[in-house]
Amino acid sequence: MKILTFILLVIFTGQFALAQQENKIIETGNNYYRQQRFDMAELEYRKVLENSPDNKTAKFNLANALIRQNKTDDANKLLAELNVEENKADVRSRATYNQGVMLTQQKKLEESIESYKETLRLNPNDQEARENLQKALLELKKKNPPKKQEEQKKKEQKQPPKPKINPREAQQQLKLLEQKEKQVQERLQKNSKTGNSQPKDW
Repeated sequence: MKILTFILLVIFTGQFALAQQENKIIETGNNYYRQQRFDMAELEYRKVLENSPDNKTAKFNLANALIRQNKTDDANKLLAELNVEENKADVRSRATYNQGVMLTQQKKLEESIESYKETLRLNPNDQEARENLQKALLELKKKNPPKKQEEQKKKEQKQPPKPKINPREAQQQLKLLEQKEKQVQERLQKNSKTGNSQPKDW
């Protein structure tokens, strides 16, 4: 029993030392990242992933370094790996948020909107995702205005504006029309009495 305990202790001690070493490498990569030396940061994060391919921190940071270097395809693959059911919601929400940012930069607004929505489903309190979603929606609306509004604008441009009259003026015009009609009727009756039924030349 003592031998088994000793072996487990050695294994845990070795894993702890490896984790500490990986954290130091990640911190070195983070320092390069802060200095905007994204290529050097990438190398450090890749060192960690060689030994621990499932290290989520290294994977996430590597994706960010790749985004900064415009290596979007590689970054997107890493973020997609992080956005799987088995990962925690906070890891997934950060991955989908970064995908949304990357898609917005690529002017893929519909896809970025879906990424921000997914981020908010995973983390409803993410204010940055909410703001970026609103910006993307506004940008999309500017880019593709609703068809009904466009059709309405075209109709308004084709038709001359109708003058607006108040009810009192409308009543006066109606009386004038009635008087003219009455006069026309009277003339027609006079003409029929006098026998003048000649067609008019236009």
